[in-house]
Amino acid sequence: MKLAPWRVELGHLKRIRLLDGVDEPCLRLLQEVFEPCQADAHEVLLTPLEHNHHLYLVLNGQLGVHLESLDGQQVRAIEVGDCAGEISFMDNLPPSAYVVAVEPTTLLRLHRRSIQLLTRSPQLMQNLAQLLCQRVRLSDRLIINSEQNANVDTLTGSFNRRWLEHIYSRESTRCAFNDKPLSVLMLDVDNFKEYNDKHGHLAGDHALCLVVDTLGRQLRAADSLVRYGGEEFVILLPEMSIEDARNVGERLRSSLEQIRSFQSPIGMLPGVTVSIGVAPMQPADSLENLIQIADNALYRAKASGRNRVCG
Repeated sequence: MKLAPWRVELGHLKRIRLLDGVDEPCLRLLQEVFEPCQADAHEVLLTPLEHNHHLYLVLNGQLGVHLESLDGQQVRAIEVGDCAGEISFMDNLPPSAYVVAVEPTTLLRLHRRSIQLLTRSPQLMQNLAQLLCQRVRLSDRLIINSEQNANVDTLTGSFNRRWLEHIYSRESTRCAFNDKPLSVLMLDVDNFKEYNDKHGHLAGDHALCLVVDTLGRQLRAADSLVRYGGEEFVILLPEMSIEDARNVGERLRSSLEQIRSFQSPIGMLPGVTVSIGVAPMQPADSLENLIQIADNALYRAKASGRNRVCG
């Protein structure tokens, strides 16, 4: 980062939200200690690998925030008038994220040795407290979104195996405690390899999305549709007997059979059918045991000619 060949003016400081309402005597003190800098595009300002000694204020340009690595998705932009590095500047610990210049960016920076100047203004300290609260709330939202995304299959939008393990632990305990049944459907898209070979893997992806969209609209809010792997899906049906689960499986199977073709982003594609195995939870059944029983029933459905329900 290069120091800029100009002097910090009061007008520069008044453009920064952190300094809103700060009295002019305090701004004049800060004017003497803030350094004007220029960051090149893609230049890294903050990294969890190094301690940070500066508070940065953005005058022009834009900074980007990345959580795990610079190769990861940008999670937040720091615009003109915003600041960066305030948390590590205050607690003197390494930053928790990477901050990089998205484009050539003009900044003001304050070294940590001048931190006592900030305490001279109650308004500045109030602004800083509000800013830190906003950062905490943003971090909470990012954590929640990250947890939600970790439970979702990125292709189809259905739940993934991680979610299945979590929800089965909860629902099996609840159903057993209340003496309620629980059933599982194991689905497999029929002749999916041949479908991919004939129409292409992108078509196969759209067919899987069709399965999730068609089946998901017919399930209860309490049910969980999970992509178990490849073209295999599991549906967890809390408080449902084996007889009712068979009826649900037959309804789902029939709904897909009736879709002879569907419109996709790559044009009209033929529909698919599914084979389904059904299994009821027995006392003390683990998820692995229950899935194995449903998978055996699925195997019988496929061996009997596919596009049918067994179990």
